[in-house]
Amino acid sequence: MTRSYFSTLIVALPLLLAGQTALTQAESGQRQARILVTNALVVDGSGTPANGPRTIVIEGNRIVSVTPGSGRPLAGDKVIDAKGKYVLPGLINLHGHIQDERAGYPMRQDYEFKVWLAAGITSVRDVGSNFEKSKLWREQSEKNTVIAPRLFLYPVWGLNPAPSAANESAIRARVKLLKATGADGMKFFDISDWAMRIMQDEAHAQGLRTAHHVAVSETNALHDIKYGTTSIEHWYGIPDAALKDGVQNFPPAFNHQYEVDRFRYAGHLFRQADPVKLGQVLDGMVKAGVAWSPTLNIYEAARDLLRYQTQPFFKEYLHPALEKFFAPDPNNHGSFFLNWTSSDEAEWRQNYRLWMDAVRDFGRRGGLIGVGEDAGFIYNLYGFGLIRGMELLQEAGFHPLQVITQATSNNARIMGKETELGYVRAGYLADLLVVDGNPLADFRILYPKTEGVPQSGKIEWTIKDGIPYHAPTLSAEVRKIVQEDRKNPQPQNLNSRAGAEEAH
Repeated sequence: MTRSYFSTLIVALPLLLAGQTALTQAESGQRQARILVTNALVVDGSGTPANGPRTIVIEGNRIVSVTPGSGRPLAGDKVIDAKGKYVLPGLINLHGHIQDERAGYPMRQDYEFKVWLAAGITSVRDVGSNFEKSKLWREQSEKNTVIAPRLFLYPVWGLNPAPSAANESAIRARVKLLKATGADGMKFFDISDWAMRIMQDEAHAQGLRTAHHVAVSETNALHDIKYGTTSIEHWYGIPDAALKDGVQNFPPAFNHQYEVDRFRYAGHLFRQADPVKLGQVLDGMVKAGVAWSPTLNIYEAARDLLRYQTQPFFKEYLHPALEKFFAPDPNNHGSFFLNWTSSDEAEWRQNYRLWMDAVRDFGRRGGLIGVGEDAGFIYNLYGFGLIRGMELLQEAGFHPLQVITQATSNNARIMGKETELGYVRAGYLADLLVVDGNPLADFRILYPKTEGVPQSGKIEWTIKDGIPYHAPTLSAEVRKIVQEDRKNPQPQNLNSRAGAEEAH
């Protein structure tokens, strides 16, 4: 017998003698009648410090109690001994994309779903994918017939079919259609002031929350304030609303559709904003309740391209379809690094300093900040992108407790799910992480296990809807998928390619 067998027996023996059993790796993915997480240090999602030891009791898919002490299991209980470990609410990805292909190459859906769960993500707000496919995956996730996070679908208002921007009835009909066909909310891009007013009015009437990828367009953060957008995605539209001269000062030859231009000169925008006006815009967002999901990770390659092209995670986790999509190619959205220079990176580093200052200022003024990853683009891997976004929010000046709040209860609040998700509290859905380490000291321990990254792989259990998933097992399964699919990547029919690509 191996040493690991005896070690497991020694840990489990007191439980066996009492009629309870320790939850084992073999029970990953299986619902248990009652689970106790004992001896836990709990970071509950409210922003308050860790508290412990606590015992968390899960029955079915709900947390039924969180009490001080080590707890007393009953006969038949499954027990996770969290002594020396931290328990957090499941992470929520506020800006995700459900993708089953990249660059015309197929990508197994369980690759994306499993790596999200391995990174502690128990809920994803999808803001642009194949709506019909995603509804089926959402239903399967709700029934737990597929291993996947909870899915909240925000299809794109202006696509499939595209409403007439000059026809009020068509605008309202599109919003009603999204509601009737199962949308949890909706996302929108470039839009006129007139159309936005009507669209938002109907969205409010239908009870649909809205996510605005503002882009460089007629409408900006001032219109989001005026018409009641739920969240601004990324950051376009915020400095645009505070421009010193009222217009983006781009070169005469600038073409927004040409992505090298678009991404290159986006790195100049925060410098063109008037600081006083910018403060007024941030105050207006706070007063109107417009949240901000900055997705700091998705543009970081623009300030440090070599770092992103050589991430240590790529060796084991980069799916060949993503590798094809990330390679510089004007046909693939976001793969714009055709002639990127050190001068471009210098511009973007300065833009990041100002952008981070604005996000921090927004938080200090009382603004609601969420965390999303936008992975599947620009060298960002699913799951890994969200954790990197948390690191960058800490770099921007937020305390780790604030960052965890932003990735849990803030995100739940932005989706209108704050009475169900985002906290470790009695009555809430049982979405939890058991982490063998202190994430307040190092967010890197939340990354899926990666060779050469010794801090990684410390999430032991990801519990979604009361079902425990052994995170190291999920990570191993994802690595196996990547190894198998690298042997024979085959392009598929481009006409079947799913989903709306973002304009970023």
